Amino acid sequence: MSWLRRYAAELAVTVAVLAGSLFAVLSDTAEPGNHVVLGWLLTIACCAALFLRRRYPLGVAGFALVCCALYYPLTDPDGLVLLAFAYTLYTAAAAGRIRGAALLVVAAMAGVVVGEISSRSGRHVDNFAFFLMTGWFVALVAGGAVAHFRAAAERTRAAEARTDERLRIARELHDALGHHLALINVQAGAALHRRDPEQAEEALAAIKDASKTALQELRATLGMLRQNNGFALSRVAELTESAGASGLTVRTEIDGVARDLPPDVEHAAFRVVQEALTNVAKHAAAKTVVVRLGYGETELSVQVDDDGRGGTAPAGNGIRGMTERARALGGEVTAAPREGGGYRVRARLPVR
Repeated sequence: MSWLRRYAAELAVTVAVLAGSLFAVLSDTAEPGNHVVLGWLLTIACCAALFLRRRYPLGVAGFALVCCALYYPLTDPDGLVLLAFAYTLYTAAAAGRIRGAALLVVAAMAGVVVGEISSRSGRHVDNFAFFLMTGWFVALVAGGAVAHFRAAAERTRAAEARTDERLRIARELHDALGHHLALINVQAGAALHRRDPEQAEEALAAIKDASKTALQELRATLGMLRQNNGFALSRVAELTESAGASGLTVRTEIDGVARDLPPDVEHAAFRVVQEALTNVAKHAAAKTVVVRLGYGETELSVQVDDDGRGGTAPAGNGIRGMTERARALGGEVTAAPREGGGYRVRARLPVR
């Protein structure tokens, strides 16, 4: 059955050509010509070549034209071999052999003109039929070209979609693990340099909690990738608590009336806060961090300020990830040193 589905078009054209040729033979009242056997051999050969059109689209079209050039001047009555040539023209153009298919059209119509001029038994193709045939061939080549470019556009869109999906998964895994692994690294370094067993024990407890949260976050991220669920902004408290375990003093402020937002907006805001706190813990040498969530009528603003060393931060994967998330929603992210010292990350996320 799979073979029949794969070659359904070739089988349909073959049946049409053979049935039309047989009908032409049966309906002709004249005596059979001397080249009836040759005509049937050419018909069968042309139909058999159709099954190779996927591998050799232009070659099969050229072979079909040769069969037509030998068939029509030599046989009587005429059959439907021309239908097979028309089908191979469309196939060649759809496979991207547009110029070759156009040259075959020119060759075919030139052959018709030469055959009419050299014919001694009068014209077989009048002007109307000639222009009708030319338009038919041109339309087939044009239709095949449109199908080719449409398929190429679909492949491009599919490739872009796969790339976007890979980047989205990379951002999710980076955001899910980067924050907690950074805290684990900070606490592990602190435990190595603390001689007091109680302080070392506190650092190890913080490492245990951070690793447990990282596993939970990873499971939640994988579940979100499967089900496309978002992260509620109520979980920002978990971020501030884990950041506080590393020695930071984190304060959360809310402007406006807190309300439920679309999942993609809450997810982006959550990741912005998470990445900003991760950068503070890793690079800022700060003591205090203020997280502000501003609920406006048309947008949600997220601002994270710290009192660290400030300076110009390199645009790493975290900042790029925040920027890409905001742009996907029609918003923006800015990250720059504050005038009074420290660093500020601000995101504006439109609420659709």
